[in-house]
Amino acid sequence: MCGIAGWIGRAETTPNQGTLQAMTDAVAHRGPDGEGHWQAATRDGRHAVGLGHRRLAIIDLGTGQQPMASHDGRLTIVFNGEIYNFQDLRARLSERGHRFLTQSDTEVIVEAYRAWGPDCVSRFRGMFAFALWDSEQEVLLLARDPFGKKPLYLLDRDGGLMFASEVKSLLACPGVAPRLDRASVYDYLTWRYVPGPHTLFEGIRKMMPGSLAVWRDGRLEERVYYTPPDATQGPDEGLPDDPVAAFRDRLDECVRLRMVSDVPFGAFLSGGVDSSAIVALMSRHSELPIDTFSIGFREQAYSEAGYARLIARKFATHHHELVVDANDLMDHLPDLIGYRDAPVAEPSDIPIYLLSREASKSVKMVLTGEGSDEILGGYPKHRAERFVTAYQSVVAAWMHRALVLPLTRILPWQFRRAKTLIASLGLRDLQERMPRWFGALSFAERAALWTLPPPQRPPDPRPFAVAPGQSGLRRILYFDQASWLPDNLLERGDRMTMAASIEARMPFMDHRLVAFVSSLPDSFRIRGAEQKRILRQAFRDILPADILDRPKVGFRVPVNEWFQGPMREMVFDCLTGPSSITRDYYRPDMLRRLLDDHVLGRHNHEKLIWGLLNLELFQRRYRLN
Repeated sequence: MCGIAGWIGRAETTPNQGTLQAMTDAVAHRGPDGEGHWQAATRDGRHAVGLGHRRLAIIDLGTGQQPMASHDGRLTIVFNGEIYNFQDLRARLSERGHRFLTQSDTEVIVEAYRAWGPDCVSRFRGMFAFALWDSEQEVLLLARDPFGKKPLYLLDRDGGLMFASEVKSLLACPGVAPRLDRASVYDYLTWRYVPGPHTLFEGIRKMMPGSLAVWRDGRLEERVYYTPPDATQGPDEGLPDDPVAAFRDRLDECVRLRMVSDVPFGAFLSGGVDSSAIVALMSRHSELPIDTFSIGFREQAYSEAGYARLIARKFATHHHELVVDANDLMDHLPDLIGYRDAPVAEPSDIPIYLLSREASKSVKMVLTGEGSDEILGGYPKHRAERFVTAYQSVVAAWMHRALVLPLTRILPWQFRRAKTLIASLGLRDLQERMPRWFGALSFAERAALWTLPPPQRPPDPRPFAVAPGQSGLRRILYFDQASWLPDNLLERGDRMTMAASIEARMPFMDHRLVAFVSSLPDSFRIRGAEQKRILRQAFRDILPADILDRPKVGFRVPVNEWFQGPMREMVFDCLTGPSSITRDYYRPDMLRRLLDDHVLGRHNHEKLIWGLLNLELFQRRYRLN
């Protein structure tokens, strides 16, 4: 796990060594164990390439330094991530006559490229973002893993291309001033994050998950090499004799592969079924107790620490527990906006960072349960989306607007999720409904709040591009896998763990496991009210019933109560005070009404208020107007 940065472009406009140093210094937290820089030019001297690296050493501690050159000097790479099947690939490449000078997975990428060219990325099981220079072909290959677990940002400048693991590296370059992308602010109000390929910084874009780009002679060609199978694939006719056992075996392999490490490691343990299953499987493959880490809140209604302790005792882990309160959130929020280079979209970012910081005292890598809900169908919205077609066939659009929506407004604030459910069921536009399930505002609500001319930029169509006839469940899961995960949850996971200089690995997000799950009938994910059914069945004889059968809680932070109590003054000052940067975006009466509704307990607007507060703090940090 590391941070990378660099450029490719015309020799007379490319930056110097000092700029490359500044770009890697900006992400020193991603790689406190070492750094390296490398520059070269094409044979005719017209173009130059620069590669920079910060290292967090996890595998091959002695010879894994980067930038890494191949044994013949032809290929040079900087790489962020892990290739979990690198040992198998290394054996296959050795049989073909490839030479290796290290024991690292980085060198396996280099030789895989030599053997199979850019298509080598389809052979990797892992999380990765890398830049590889081929001096013989004079091409630069950029690639990002299938689900976008590892980030890569791009900036077109002076006829060339700059790239980095985090936006802050690009902002460290002379002449690159942060400028606000107003259209992304508008997107953010509905999505609660900025959907790719855009960012809140004008001109800086995300490389899309599952894509690669080849630069050759001043031109960059990008293409997608992976699309989550739920977009197009239905259930296979031929099922394994025991699909549940086959699922558990595959998940066990995913866990085992992710336990390959030359440094101490552990697991984040929430007490939910996902992380509990990971800890259960890890305990099979370790002779020593697993280090587990959990977090709790002083507000007991939100704390799952007791369930985490139950699993820790069952599997005899070396358990660490951290308790946080509102002061922790307020103290760390501005710094975490800086680590993320974006608003902190989820309140749970803060406890994840605090837990990562605690874990870094004893380990350098953790396994997590991230991605299980988006692969297996773990959210209430996954049940609800299956009934959208039936609901809309019975309830006409005018009936929904005139009769159903007014009824939701009289429901007490405790029914926030029910209000979201009912409002989303009636949205006919897929591009509006998908983000609205977890978003802040519908298009109409956003238009009512926004006071500036609305930007005219349609969303990227890829997260909505499902094949005709796909089930409602597969439709919404694909959206989650193509947008909600890479642009929100995985981005959060990467930044909050790397801010504490530790690596997080996610067994549920192995693309081969995802393909297997997608090959099964939908009932293995959801049947009736039972969600993530195959996971619960697979661990029925391993995990306690208290874990398997309790309702989903999620990693929630009690911001509703905090906004009504200790954070109330801060919220009003940031959003309506004289120093507010963003208040001119909103109609004053609408903004005041939603704030009053929340603090007086009439309606729960915690998601929207959290998003608005973070947008304001983000613009203050980067001085964006």
